Amino acid sequence: MLEAFVFATVLCGFFGIILKKNLVMKIISMDVMSTGVIAYYVLIASREGLFTPIVSSSVKNGAYSDPVPQAIILTAIVIGFSIQALMLVGVMKLARDNPTLETNEIEKNNTP
Repeated sequence: MLEAFVFATVLCGFFGIILKKNLVMKIISMDVMSTGVIAYYVLIASREGLFTPIVSSSVKNGAYSDPVPQAIILTAIVIGFSIQALMLVGVMKLARDNPTLETNEIEKNNTP
């Protein structure tokens, strides 16, 4: 059930990128899709019965979880944030030259 909600989040973001005409809405849709992909990765990586990889006296030879997926997810979040900021700067530069942020109007204004 949780996988279906995560997959629906990814699809909402994907269709937002395809169907929305406003550039800011496209950026938000990309962020929603990225959040869904990260949530799916966390959902798959989390398993029951695994202990944190901190050695203590209570857990002797238990099954420890791998900390590498957490590092990968943190890296993906930081990279996604920087890409989003870069795209918003690009939209700000486009907004200086164009009265609207609709893709159809921008293409009409910049076609030779």
